This record gives sequence, C-alpha cells and structure tokens, in this order.
Amino acid sequence: MTPPPPNDALDDALRTAARDADADAFFALIARGADPTTRGENGVTALMLAASADCSTIVDALLSAGVPWFDVDDDGDCAGQYASGYGHAELARAMMDFAVRDEIARGKATLAARRDADAEAEDAESAKYLATKVTYDGDDKLLDEEGDAVMMTWEAPLMEAHADVICAAKGRVLNVGFGMGVVDGCVRARRTSGHTIIEAHPDVRAHMTRQGWDDVPGVSIEFGRWQDVLPKLIKRGVKFDGVFFDTYGEDYDAMRIFHAMLPKIMNVGGVYSYFNGMCPDNIFFHMVYNRVAEEELRAKGFKVTFDVVAVDASADDIWKGVKRRYWWGDKYFLPTCVYEGA
Repeated sequence: MTPPPPNDALDDALRTAARDADADAFFALIARGADPTTRGENGVTALMLAASADCSTIVDALLSAGVPWFDVDDDGDCAGQYASGYGHAELARAMMDFAVRDEIARGKATLAARRDADAEAEDAESAKYLATKVTYDGDDKLLDEEGDAVMMTWEAPLMEAHADVICAAKGRVLNVGFGMGVVDGCVRARRTSGHTIIEAHPDVRAHMTRQGWDDVPGVSIEFGRWQDVLPKLIKRGVKFDGVFFDTYGEDYDAMRIFHAMLPKIMNVGGVYSYFNGMCPDNIFFHMVYNRVAEEELRAKGFKVTFDVVAVDASADDIWKGVKRRYWWGDKYFLPTCVYEGA
C-alpha cells in the first residue's frame, strides 16, 4: 500500500486545530504548508469546522485568504450553515455579510468584464434553449425536453401574490416569461390599464395563440428575447407601473442585466417583482441572494422588501413525471421592489 503524501498529516492536524478553535496551531500549520481548503470525512472543510467551533479568527483568515464561502460538504451544507446550526448567530451573520459583499463584488466584475465574445456565448446558449422543444404535460406542468419543469401549477398561489403586488396601481404591467400563463391570467383578472407579455420560446408562443391570447383586449405580445425586446421598448419610451420577471434557464447574472434596464422602463412608484427561486435547496445561499438583490436594486433606486408566503409543494404527486424537483422549502420570500427614482 502506498503511504499517504506527507501533507496528509498536516491537513489532518489543520482540521483538528480548526475544530478545536486553536488559532495558534492552525496558523502554524498553514505556515508549514497545510492546505486551507482540505476536506475530511463527508467533505467537511476547515472553514466549516472553524465555523462550528465559533472561531471567528480562523474563519476571517480563511475568508480573507480567498477560501470560498460557498463550498459545500457532501450533504450540500456550507460553512455559514455550520455556524448557524451550532447556534453561533453572530458569526453566521458576519459570514453572510461577507458572502453578500463578495457576491456583489463578483457581480460587478462579471458585468464589467463582459465583452462581445461573452455576449455571443450567451446568445448561443439562449439560441440552444429556444431551439429545444418544451411540452405542456396536462394542465399542471410545462417541461423541457430533458423532463425538467419550466413551470408547474403548484406555483399558482405565488403567482396570485405576485400579481397583487405588480397590479396594485392598476396601471400598465409587463410580464417577462409567459410559461403556463398563470401570472398573466392573474394580471388579466385584475383589469390593469395595459398588459404586455414578452415570450421568446416558439412552442410557448404557439400555445399562447392556441389559448387565444393574441385576441385578448388590452394585451400586447412581444415575441422575442427580453434582451432584444427591452431596448426597443425603451427606444419607444414605453413605461410600466408593474413588472414581473420569471424566465427559464437564466442565472442571476442575467437578472443583473435585466435589473440594469429597469429604471428605463418603470414609472416612479411602479413595482417590480420576480420569481424568487434562487438556490431554493440551500437556505443560506437563498438568503445571501435575497440580500444581494436588495442591495443591488437599492442602488438603482428601488425600495425592496420581502414578504414571507407559506408554500406547500411537498406532496410526491406534484412532482410525478418531473425529472428533478426544484422546490423544497415551506416558505417563499416574495420580493416587492418599489421604484423611487434614480
């Protein structure tokens, strides 16, 4: 049997020092070459062990050295959850503050580094999705060709709540992403002064036509990607009193780009909301992104609040025929973002 490399002993000792909150021993081991990203049983890192021991000295040093705050163990838990789970609320808050700052800085760097090649890659990825087939499975599911859910009707109570928020002024409303048309049905029922829908997928667009949305009075359908449609609306000077964003297959960086356009399409006093499905299987990550969105939108002139809405999507029957379940929690943080002006 081949003996382990010499550093294995150092790494074991480093994890022990982190678990015991022995900062002096920890830093001495780092100086001797121990790996600060070492993992032990179940994928547990030194950062997680230090967090569980409430050792802010080690935690701060590791985070400052660039050890990722978002690393997870084999069960999907991050160091912030270790701090919280062991009752170290102050440390957990500090780790979340760090994560929010780090993610905002990363987002700024990502947007600043966008070049034509990046945009072309995003366009190619978008084109790839739009070329795939999506299917309406009965009345309760919209699935992509891999069997993943684009939208499901268990979300209907959430869509009602979102519609209440964006239709409060009874003004002109924009929805980005038709899906199954649930939120648009809710908007229509609230009799707003105008209703615009942006939808890019041809199969969804065909479904809208079959359902008669083209003939609904007061409804305007813009077929295309929001990245292409919004600049045209901005050029025409179109403004909205309510905006909802719920697209499929786009990450938070795409939302950042959408958020940058919001002040150009919203009236002062208008309300923006979005389907808040970011990292739903990790509460620490989810709360980090809630705060990131809040701070980034505040910088653009929005006052942001989150209302807690009870969710029950636990029944196995709901997910029958779906490749991967995408919601686990029993609480939904519904964002209300009021535009107060730049």
